[in-house]
Amino acid sequence: MTIGSQVKQTIASLKGAKSTLESFAIIETNDEVTKILKRNASGIGNVINDLEKRLGELEFEEPQYKGF
Repeated sequence: MTIGSQVKQTIASLKGAKSTLESFAIIETNDEVTKILKRNASGIGNVINDLEKRLGELEFEEPQYKGF
Protein backbone atom coordinates (compact mmCIF):
# COMPACT_ATOMS: atom_id res chain seq x y z
CA MET A 1 0.00 0.00 0.00
CA THR A 2 1.42 3.38 -0.99
CA ILE A 3 1.56 6.44 1.21
CA GLY A 4 -1.00 8.11 -1.04
CA SER A 5 -3.49 5.29 -0.61
CA GLN A 6 -2.90 5.21 3.15
CA VAL A 7 -3.61 8.92 3.38
CA LYS A 8 -6.78 8.49 1.32
CA GLN A 9 -7.91 5.63 3.54
CA THR A 10 -7.25 7.74 6.64
CA ILE A 11 -9.24 10.65 5.19
CA ALA A 12 -12.17 8.33 4.48
CA SER A 13 -12.07 6.96 8.03
CA LEU A 14 -11.93 10.45 9.50
CA LYS A 15 -14.88 11.56 7.37
CA GLY A 16 -16.85 8.64 8.77
CA ALA A 17 -15.93 9.56 12.34
CA LYS A 18 -16.87 13.20 11.70
CA SER A 19 -20.26 12.15 10.30
CA THR A 20 -20.90 9.95 13.31
CA LEU A 21 -20.15 12.78 15.73
CA GLU A 22 -22.42 15.12 13.76
CA SER A 23 -25.20 12.52 13.86
CA PHE A 24 -24.84 12.13 17.60
CA ALA A 25 -24.94 15.92 18.00
CA ILE A 26 -28.27 16.04 16.17
CA ILE A 27 -29.98 13.47 18.40
CA GLU A 28 -28.35 14.52 21.71
CA THR A 29 -30.65 16.34 24.11
CA ASN A 30 -27.98 17.72 26.45
CA ASP A 31 -26.76 21.08 25.13
CA GLU A 32 -23.31 20.75 26.69
CA VAL A 33 -22.76 17.35 25.09
CA THR A 34 -24.01 18.70 21.75
CA LYS A 35 -21.44 21.50 21.91
CA ILE A 36 -18.65 19.04 22.69
CA LEU A 37 -19.66 16.75 19.81
CA LYS A 38 -19.81 19.66 17.37
CA ARG A 39 -16.45 20.99 18.56
CA ASN A 40 -14.83 17.59 18.10
CA ALA A 41 -16.41 17.16 14.66
CA SER A 42 -15.00 20.55 13.71
CA GLY A 43 -11.55 19.52 14.94
CA ILE A 44 -11.67 16.37 12.84
CA GLY A 45 -12.76 18.53 9.90
CA ASN A 46 -9.60 20.60 10.33
CA VAL A 47 -7.47 17.45 10.31
CA ILE A 48 -9.26 16.26 7.16
CA ASN A 49 -8.53 19.57 5.42
CA ASP A 50 -4.85 19.35 6.38
CA LEU A 51 -4.58 15.77 5.12
CA GLU A 52 -6.32 16.65 1.86
CA LYS A 53 -3.79 19.44 1.30
CA ARG A 54 -0.96 17.00 2.03
CA LEU A 55 -2.49 14.48 -0.36
CA GLY A 56 -2.48 17.13 -3.08
CA GLU A 57 1.21 17.73 -2.40
CA LEU A 58 1.91 14.00 -2.58
CA GLU A 59 0.09 13.69 -5.87
CA PHE A 60 1.97 16.68 -7.27
CA GLU A 61 5.34 15.29 -6.16
CA GLU A 62 4.55 11.73 -7.22
CA PRO A 63 2.06 11.89 -10.15
CA GLN A 64 1.83 8.10 -10.31
CA TYR A 65 -0.23 8.19 -7.08
CA LYS A 66 -2.87 10.48 -8.54
CA GLY A 67 -6.28 8.93 -8.83
CA PHE A 68 -5.62 5.81 -6.74
